[in-house]
Amino acid sequence: MISPSVRDPYKNRVLASFPLDEIARIAPHLLPLTFKSGQILHEAGQVVETIYFPEDAICSLVTPLKDGSMLEAGIIGRDGFVGTAALLGTGHSLLQSMIQLPGRGFSIPAKVLLDPSSPYPEKVRRSMNRSVHALLAQTAQTAACNRVHGLEERLARWLLMCHDRKQSDEVHITHEFLAVMLGTGRTTVTQTANLLRSVGLIEHSRGRLTIKDRQALEGAACECYTVVHREYVRLGLL
Repeated sequence: MISPSVRDPYKNRVLASFPLDEIARIAPHLLPLTFKSGQILHEAGQVVETIYFPEDAICSLVTPLKDGSMLEAGIIGRDGFVGTAALLGTGHSLLQSMIQLPGRGFSIPAKVLLDPSSPYPEKVRRSMNRSVHALLAQTAQTAACNRVHGLEERLARWLLMCHDRKQSDEVHITHEFLAVMLGTGRTTVTQTANLLRSVGLIEHSRGRLTIKDRQALEGAACECYTVVHREYVRLGLL
């Protein structure tokens, strides 16, 4: 296994933006991880003691409902970190953090990363705050999108967001899991995916979706994708 201290640059855009001396300080505490689909990083209401930096994994922030259903509020990949409550000093996670697409990343104790005696606490917090700002923009736009846009547009938006963060044309996810993330039924997701496939935008088989025409998929997505994507690019996160 390659030591984090010699893995340069990091794929996670927030981690890679830290000053080199700060990277050297925290490198011994960065634990390389392989995240599994469905893995829970933080439960809603849990005290956040660990911060995660996905590299090619993607984490969903989901709202659990009383009837056992869940709805996705946002996603985090190489563009950010999981554990904003620790940075903000609020302690408890408001949402459940669940790995949506498996892959690699790092974890680090929050108290180590946010140690006020670090020579660069403001630079680290500034980098992390950019990610928090972008995530707030994403979750606000997602709330509007879920209210006013159809499932075909939302599925196209979701696939594009995953493509940006995963940097792969293939998305390994079941229709059941995707239905949970989009807040609809499996049959409806399958019908919508079939529509996108019929016009050559994607291919899909059991457990895998493949983007065939990214440009056309952008045309099928609602404006919510472009609004959020531009903000992430402006902040240097994508």
